[in-house]
Amino acid sequence: MRASCLHRLIFAGLLALLQAVCVTGYVSGAMADTRVFAAASLKTALDEVGQLYRLETGNGMVAAYAGSSVLARQIAQGAPADIFVSANTDWMDSLDTAGQVRERMDLLGNRLVVITGASGSTPTGGPLTIGTGRVAMAMVASVPAGIYGREALTSLGLWDDIEDRAVQTDNVRAALRLVAIGAAKSGIVYQTDAMAEPRVQIFGTFPEDSHTPIIYPAGLLTGARSESHAFWQFLQSEAAQEVFRAHGFLIPEVPE
Repeated sequence: MRASCLHRLIFAGLLALLQAVCVTGYVSGAMADTRVFAAASLKTALDEVGQLYRLETGNGMVAAYAGSSVLARQIAQGAPADIFVSANTDWMDSLDTAGQVRERMDLLGNRLVVITGASGSTPTGGPLTIGTGRVAMAMVASVPAGIYGREALTSLGLWDDIEDRAVQTDNVRAALRLVAIGAAKSGIVYQTDAMAEPRVQIFGTFPEDSHTPIIYPAGLLTGARSESHAFWQFLQSEAAQEVFRAHGFLIPEVPE
């Protein structure tokens, strides 16, 4: 087997492994624990919110993290979940239209950034020059971070240069890991992802007007059990919002 072919096979296997690891199923917990399906980019912050909730109330939550598109499809097919937090409004809208959302709110906001390895050299030519080599990003046709990324790159006239070099992953945390381990030279992720990974550095931030506003809607699902209402309220508390802010999320203003 030629070396180049072997290299591609190894890289493809590594990518598949990373994407599988990032789709995290429910951890063990009590039957009364609130079941949350949440976008992969929320994992670090939402795990901390869940720990705080258990300390303050004695109750718990268990979470499944993956791309919003994957989770929305699973919920539509009957997966047992009480709360869904998406990284964009489209996937929440699809469930809402199907009558599967009882209540919803705009929970969080975020920013889109370019990252490189923390110990590597950064691209030259400007704050949003992606440079050469592979560019890790979430799937541009279905995963919110990838959709925002392609939208921003297209707006800035950079997509044609990036398209053939883009390594598309099932969720944004998989893209983050590719840059962290050096399998991709740069990546496009959320600001909060970059803050959660010490092996990467933020090289540039996309202008907010280059893409649709990044909104994380949360939905209390029609099949939610009564015990999940308490965690639904806790997500809106100042204690939870302080955790989200500490991890770099934005808190949308509530209309008066």
